[in-house]
Amino acid sequence: MTAVGIEDIGAYFGTAHVEVGELFQARGLEQARLANLLMRRKSVALPCEDIVTMAVNAARPVLDRLGAEGRATIETVVVATESGVDLAKSAAAFALAFLDLPKTCRVFEVKQACHGGAAAFQMAAASLAVSPRRGRALVIAGDAPIPVQGSYAEPSQGAGAIAVLLGEPRLARWHADRYGLWSFDNTDFRRPAVDVDVINVDLSIMSYIDCLIGSYKNYSEHTASDFGASFDALAMHTPFPGMVRGAHRTAARRLSGMDAAGIDLDFKKRVSASLEVPAEVGNIYSGCTLMALASSLRHHSTTTGHELGVYSYGGGCSSEFIGLTASADTERTPAAAQLDAALSARTKISVERYDAVLDVARRTLPGTPDADDCLRGVSDLVTTAAHTAGPLLMLGSIKDHHREYLWCDKDMS
Repeated sequence: MTAVGIEDIGAYFGTAHVEVGELFQARGLEQARLANLLMRRKSVALPCEDIVTMAVNAARPVLDRLGAEGRATIETVVVATESGVDLAKSAAAFALAFLDLPKTCRVFEVKQACHGGAAAFQMAAASLAVSPRRGRALVIAGDAPIPVQGSYAEPSQGAGAIAVLLGEPRLARWHADRYGLWSFDNTDFRRPAVDVDVINVDLSIMSYIDCLIGSYKNYSEHTASDFGASFDALAMHTPFPGMVRGAHRTAARRLSGMDAAGIDLDFKKRVSASLEVPAEVGNIYSGCTLMALASSLRHHSTTTGHELGVYSYGGGCSSEFIGLTASADTERTPAAAQLDAALSARTKISVERYDAVLDVARRTLPGTPDADDCLRGVSDLVTTAAHTAGPLLMLGSIKDHHREYLWCDKDMS
């Protein structure tokens, strides 16, 4: 079996962000609940952005580093999302040409709520491990949800995408036998229409914790793993960092018998690094687990490498616990620098402008038949981001359901 792992990571977190504290104040939300989120900022999707643009913009830096010869070895492109722009054609098929990838690719889209990204990661890694061709796979996960304005969910609803290049294990090694599964049918989260989220918050929290315990126990049964001792770092699906803190507290107590002081120390030592990026971006649904994984590799770097436990959960519900081996000095890689750049490329906007952006964004939702000049009123944000990030793909217009995209750069008028 071929050695497979994470070769590189790219990220795109939009061109704008809003301060979560300012949003709380503007909405009149209880300030006492702000601290529980552990959020600082959240990314904002513009009317000219959808999962196709976000996927392409996340993957482009990775492919630029890979070069033309490397691109030719990519044999799978999969996009995991809840925000597909077409009910038949995958976002991966849209992205193929914009990323200048070969026609000798399998392209498809994956959906299983927030677990989609990790599920795609596992399937793509497994296919590479048994293939004799020694190819590569590009896994992209992300979403552009429509925030529920005025709700307590809104401050954590972000936007963005993570691109993971699977091939040589330069950042982390994947292991075919290190996984645990736990899934069952429930109704904690549904999206019956592109702009309708039906959430049972209490059920979602309980299911998240049940699946963490269940998937880890299944993992341990096959690996003789110890939750408290087998992993130097942990990365979990992060709807908001405060939820991860609560779930870790429960898991550490039930699975390892830690006391309160030990739990707090363990959280800071093994989990907090994975929350640095999510605290700046918010919930990107299908991409949340891979974003936490990328954050951990960026902010929990060791000189010798270490064992990394990854927990993914998706409403409905499905979950998996995955064991990876992180490489040494991951904070010094191009992937780490690009993760930082994706955050710094954004412009802070006021809550007033954020609300105006959301109002206009609804006219370019998937299923919209026609929309002109999708960059109107936000081109300054795109130009500023492109100055840092390089050319960015944006939605230009929609004509008879055909979405027309264009590349934008720092000199765009």
